[in-house]
Amino acid sequence: MLRCIIIDDEPLALEVLENYIQRMADLQLIRKCSNALEAFQSLNNERVDLLFLDIQMPVIDGLSFLKSLKNPPAVILTTAYPNHAIEGFDLNVADYLLKPISFERFLKAVNKVIEQHKIQGDGDTQSDYMFMKVDSKLVRVNYADITYIEGMKDYLKIYTKEKLLVVHQTMKKIEEILPKSRFIRVHKSYMVSLGAVNSIVGNFVEINGKEIPIGANYKDDLIRLVFKLSN
Repeated sequence: MLRCIIIDDEPLALEVLENYIQRMADLQLIRKCSNALEAFQSLNNERVDLLFLDIQMPVIDGLSFLKSLKNPPAVILTTAYPNHAIEGFDLNVADYLLKPISFERFLKAVNKVIEQHKIQGDGDTQSDYMFMKVDSKLVRVNYADITYIEGMKDYLKIYTKEKLLVVHQTMKKIEEILPKSRFIRVHKSYMVSLGAVNSIVGNFVEINGKEIPIGANYKDDLIRLVFKLSN
């Protein structure tokens, strides 16, 4: 579970982010701060994994506060001014959220941080699932249940062992979220779970009787990964 702090001088922004965090099983809100100075004590005295940091604040602005931290946790910037977010990427922030913040956009940013923690091997954040917005619901999708994914412009068909989910998401974004040790892009329109692959024959991957084409630009990476896992 990621331990979070919200730093924002706007009460409404604090309330919105608190509500979003409470919906996430992987997040725990440990403190809300109306300015950056209030956050110093928590950062110095306890483990903090993620900051939701407003840029425009009194006393000290968010970016100046971030620059002052020697070992900052993951940071998601929140701002009403997108031009101010550019500097944040020079400080290796995970993402930025433009106010007013939608839950769907919040979810994308948080999924990115969760996956990054998993890659880094943090023992407290070994998440094995993600949440996807399907129609009007947030649906938990276990990585182990996914067999393959088909891209259709700005939508994806996620095939699981039991059902098909259609979500408003791009192949590029889902590729960033899913663990690279378990999923691989095999075509501009397809990504597969390595654990679901039954065989590779010629220019096709076979999964449960379905032949999925292997694109010429992806075949070398696929063969290299399969060879690595076989030795």
